[in-house]
Amino acid sequence: MEIIEFKNVSHREILHNISGYFRENKITTFIGPSGAGKTTCLKHINGLLSPDSGDVFYRGENIASADIISLRKKAGMAFQSAPMLAGTVYDNLNLPLKIFNKELNQGRAVKLLEMVDLDKSFLQRKINKLSGGEKSRVSLARTFVSKPEVLLLDEITSSLDYTLVRDIERLVKKLQQEHNLTVVWITHDLAQAERVSDDIWFLNQGELLLQGPIDSLYSSSNTIIQQFLRGER
Repeated sequence: MEIIEFKNVSHREILHNISGYFRENKITTFIGPSGAGKTTCLKHINGLLSPDSGDVFYRGENIASADIISLRKKAGMAFQSAPMLAGTVYDNLNLPLKIFNKELNQGRAVKLLEMVDLDKSFLQRKINKLSGGEKSRVSLARTFVSKPEVLLLDEITSSLDYTLVRDIERLVKKLQQEHNLTVVWITHDLAQAERVSDDIWFLNQGELLLQGPIDSLYSSSNTIIQQFLRGER
């Protein structure tokens, strides 16, 4: 079943008439050359950006008329390089609630850490003492404060070494399965897309050239896609 749909979405000079959908409870990766419009697409899903023309729908409701706070609770986002606030792990987990003058229960905070395979000793640890992989885990845990239905990931493993990349991939797949999540994941790594994807969106210069199962990438006769697969783009 479709959970998110783009209909003829254009944005400035970045996206051009994008139409496609995301299947519920599946992992879809955005792939394509740098500057293709992947992050811009991702930001349209939770209302960080709005189309200049066209529409984005979440469970059949036009995002333009949706309650933006409610939407962002449903679609949690973890960014590239896991940007963090100065302070403790708890301070960062508490951020989504602090904005609304609320506090995250300590017990709930511990459970969030356990979800991402970190123990409770991390709760009062300073962010600047964490490794890159630990920061990525905390960033993922923070997205679960609002119990999202959709997880939006913007190259969350791009700064990690191979072993940590595989650990985060396994963690995301575990969370996706345990919580029936829909995951939309930007990656520059074709091998990663092969490992984690149910579906792919291939973008180039703001156009959606291919949407479908990951296997459809290799059967495509599109010249640009073939060049990308050969490492020429």
